[in-house]
Amino acid sequence: MKAARLWTCVLAVLFTSSVGFAAAPVDRLTPLLEEKQIPLSKVLLYSSGVGYFEHDGTVHGNGRVDLRFTIDQINDVLKSLVVQDGGGGHISVVGYGSRDPIVKTLGSFGINLTANPTLGQLLNQIRGERIEVATPAAITGTIIGVEKKEQLAHADDRDVLVAAEYVNLLTEDGLRSIPLAQVQRIRLLNLALNGELQQALSVLATGHDAQKRSVSIAFEGTGSRPVRVAYIAEAPIWKTTYRLVLDDAHAPFFQGWAIVENSSEADWSDIRLSLVSGRPISFTMDLYQQLYAMRPMVAPELYASLRPRVYGDALGDAPQESKQAAFDENRMEMNKPARAQAKSRLFRAPTSPEAGAPAAPLPFTPQQGVSSTAQGQESGELFEYAMTTPVTIARHASAMLPIINQSIEGRKVSIYNSATHVKHPLNGFRLKNTSSLYLMQGPITVFDGQAYAGDARMEDLAPGQERLVTYALDLKTEVEPKAEAGQQELVNVSVKKGVLIATHMMREEHAYHINYRDQKEKTLLIEHPYRADWQLIEPAKPSERTRDVYRFTLPIDGGKTAVLRVREEKQLTQTVQLIDSGPETIMQYIRAKQISVRVKEALQRVVALRDRLSQTTARRNGLEQRIKDTTQEQTRIRENMSRLTQNSELYTRYVKKLDQQETDIETLRKDIDRLKGTEDEQKRELNEFLLSMDLG
Repeated sequence: MKAARLWTCVLAVLFTSSVGFAAAPVDRLTPLLEEKQIPLSKVLLYSSGVGYFEHDGTVHGNGRVDLRFTIDQINDVLKSLVVQDGGGGHISVVGYGSRDPIVKTLGSFGINLTANPTLGQLLNQIRGERIEVATPAAITGTIIGVEKKEQLAHADDRDVLVAAEYVNLLTEDGLRSIPLAQVQRIRLLNLALNGELQQALSVLATGHDAQKRSVSIAFEGTGSRPVRVAYIAEAPIWKTTYRLVLDDAHAPFFQGWAIVENSSEADWSDIRLSLVSGRPISFTMDLYQQLYAMRPMVAPELYASLRPRVYGDALGDAPQESKQAAFDENRMEMNKPARAQAKSRLFRAPTSPEAGAPAAPLPFTPQQGVSSTAQGQESGELFEYAMTTPVTIARHASAMLPIINQSIEGRKVSIYNSATHVKHPLNGFRLKNTSSLYLMQGPITVFDGQAYAGDARMEDLAPGQERLVTYALDLKTEVEPKAEAGQQELVNVSVKKGVLIATHMMREEHAYHINYRDQKEKTLLIEHPYRADWQLIEPAKPSERTRDVYRFTLPIDGGKTAVLRVREEKQLTQTVQLIDSGPETIMQYIRAKQISVRVKEALQRVVALRDRLSQTTARRNGLEQRIKDTTQEQTRIRENMSRLTQNSELYTRYVKKLDQQETDIETLRKDIDRLKGTEDEQKRELNEFLLSMDLG
């Protein structure tokens, strides 16, 4: 009941006409904190597209604060809201409006105000309720209904029929029909229904902005104490932009600005603003939408009447499940005070020594500053820029805030990459972050000799780290890249278990011819593509290497030419199965100069064994072909014999020939079997020799 009273919202129900409903008295009003009592005090903007917003204020006794958010922000608020009562009080409830359309919400009340009903329609909705009507005499009765009657009225110097509404009541004296035009006041005697009407009007009042929802936080406690409300919400990504001033007579000067946008519906007045660089994981989840679990529809089962059954007592101890359930229940009852105390500690600060006395303000961690314009500090895995002075930005307005303004280390260079420009390098600067600030990525406007020199882009730069930036084409320097045709050379041959492994070395050379037409000394950086499977031979080591390129530093005197040669090697490995390769392939490696004597002798042995096996196979194939030819000849002879008489001379000669052919076939088959055995032995010998080879 106490929490319910905290959320009671009492609104007077008034109509612009002379007719109105009188609100029923309410026993208690909840103090509503004004916006100025808990204003926005701190904002942290993250480069991941979210912002941390913190409100600080003071509450006296019991109070409630209402914060307005757009529908799109509600999910982030529900996910991240943090509320703190710092003076011995606590937070009883956090309420927020439904996502349902206002029409659906209004339809849920006992009096439906969705269709903007007239007084007669409103009374028709509450038929059967008791009301008090002042005409001006007070009449109490139960509403039977509202009807329309035609009656004469004088308008425009003539009598016309008009429809007049009458409310029909059942009073103690009987039925009464009262014209609504004569009614001065109507009071609902049902206090619950009167409360429903007030709530419906409250929903109408808060629904004027359909895209806004209220989040109400109820504080309970005594005395004056500080409170805090904080949450995460979507915010524009803050951006950085820099100025780099180059001068041969002075050290380079670096200036940085943060571009901040206030896209909220409220002004930021004298807030503590911090800008955080980094990419914390942030996501949205629909916590505002009502979710319902899908449940199966189960039809009730119908049974015939059953006889009552008697169950016997269990023997021994109770089942383990029952004992565990009883133990869990007892433990929960015992731990209730401890859980309540832990919950209280979560939201309470230490209680004031004197009851009702204002508590000390919530502690705030001081920022560690490193510059006059912005303080930089590590914030976990992120980096935070804390503005040293309060910031004021009007709603839907933007501002530029200085974050760095100091001299910095670096030197001018020219950077050549044929993929960027095949003829000229780019004027650049090797920037070293000698500040203690983590510099976020952003554009750099470069001024050289008090004149605009160009624009550059910089990626994130940690303290002490260096970064190359380029801002213009260097027309005084010309580079001509030349690539020589690649050469491939056999460098080694080895044999392992019947596999010949040939190693080839591929060599490539690139030459960069530089023609420099200025009289000042210059440092040229040449970027050459980095390939992980190629080894750099000349120069022996690059000045530096990135994920994609080598960088070679080349100092150039004024008016001179220079050449940079880059040589690289790559090993290629080719495998040959000796059991399947042709003799020409093996002989190609035998004739190679790079092959060792032992490998050459082994390959020659392989060739000899393969030749011997091939000859045996050829002899066997020849005998098998002779059997095939003889069999075909026998088929022809038998066809001829079928057309001859058995006592003819030709028939007798055919018989003798067939007999001789059968004798020859038997001899051939014996020879084939012998050759097959020889062939199997030769194959075994060849395979054993191949598998035993391990020569490098």
